[in-house]
Amino acid sequence: MSETLGVLLYAPWIYLVVVLFILLDVFVPVLPSGAVVVTAATIAGGAAIDVAGLPAPNPGAHLPQLALLMLCAATASFLGDLCAYRLAMHGGRRFDTAIARSRRLSTAQQRLGSALARGGGPLVVLARFAPAGRAVVSLGAGATRRRPKDFLPWSALAAVVWTCYSAGVGYIGGQILGASWFSTGLSLLALVVAGAVAVRLLRPAPAPAAA
Repeated sequence: MSETLGVLLYAPWIYLVVVLFILLDVFVPVLPSGAVVVTAATIAGGAAIDVAGLPAPNPGAHLPQLALLMLCAATASFLGDLCAYRLAMHGGRRFDTAIARSRRLSTAQQRLGSALARGGGPLVVLARFAPAGRAVVSLGAGATRRRPKDFLPWSALAAVVWTCYSAGVGYIGGQILGASWFSTGLSLLALVVAGAVAVRLLRPAPAPAAA
């Protein structure tokens, strides 16, 4: 993996790929935006500089690339949420129809709807890790015309938390195990586990049994 992917972190277009995947992920939830961030961060934590034929790195030499990756990812995540929120606000019924046509989005909407209604802002952050949660939250906030001050700050926080976690597990995996398929797989597993935990925490509480 090092020989084939190590140089990618030094190609400017890789950051454009990250931005595009994350921007479009809110409208096309099947795009593996998390996997792209994790993989790029794993490369940053591994032997990218050595593969590129540059001088041997000092400790922390990969951090500028990681910082740029995180800045691109967090910014794209927030801007994607903002676009979905604004579009849904001006065309709520059409987006409700679009969600209804997507089995994945419909399932996510059913799981997240009542939880978000109960928990409000903090659950916007938690839903960022759930499959299709970002799309349901952003489109739902716009379709129901939630006030910007009630949604956008939490969306920004969700973008930062998700980016730090995704890039963090990838970078740590790369530092410990090198830029390998094994380390990338473990980092992706950590991202999947976070999504599973988010889904579990967002499940509605069971209704109390009748007396």
